[in-house]
Amino acid sequence: MEQYKQEFIDFMVESDVLKFGDFTLKSGRKSPFFMNAGAYVTGSQLMRLGEYYAKAIHDKYGDDFDVLFGPAYKGIPISVVTAVAYSTLYGKEIRYCSDRKEEKDHGADKGSFLGSKLKDGDRVVMIEDVTTSGKSMEETVPKVKGAADVEIIGLMVSLNRMERGLSSDKSALDEVKEKYGFDANAIVTMEDVVEHLYNKECNGKVVINDTIKEAIDAYYEQYGVK
Repeated sequence: MEQYKQEFIDFMVESDVLKFGDFTLKSGRKSPFFMNAGAYVTGSQLMRLGEYYAKAIHDKYGDDFDVLFGPAYKGIPISVVTAVAYSTLYGKEIRYCSDRKEEKDHGADKGSFLGSKLKDGDRVVMIEDVTTSGKSMEETVPKVKGAADVEIIGLMVSLNRMERGLSSDKSALDEVKEKYGFDANAIVTMEDVVEHLYNKECNGKVVINDTIKEAIDAYYEQYGVK
């Protein structure tokens, strides 16, 4: 596993973004782990987050694209800090764009979007926090495609939970690939997380001990992608 991925896993735990225990998800599933990207709140955390996203996007998609699109709301700061990191790390100016939940009907920046306007011929990378259920893509893809004649080349999220969607045996990322025809990737997968953290100290303690590992294995036995 690449060094930056190992560092990113430690960073999620240290930032209290990735937690282990007993959680009830929005779907109703009982999960032994939970991720909340809203816990990245400081300048240094956001700077590092942008760098990890930029490295992962560069690995998967290179730099032959023009716009990072972050759906409201959590995608907005992620797209901004990643665009900054891309400029710093790779000397490539990438524009950022996000949608508004409610259209603004006044001022110089009125309309449905924040940041750069989408233009015909733009190549776009979508960027989100965690493995999407696909619902946000249902709302966002038509908006992006309707704004200009653009090509969406891929999606990048921070963590692939590697579990089945509610309506199929495929993972949420695979569902996105199948439905929309563009690539979908994550900085790390839960398999990476377990490999890196099992019985190892992070932030002064072992966060995936034998008990948590058994709970994760049982969770994937029930909900994991076949």
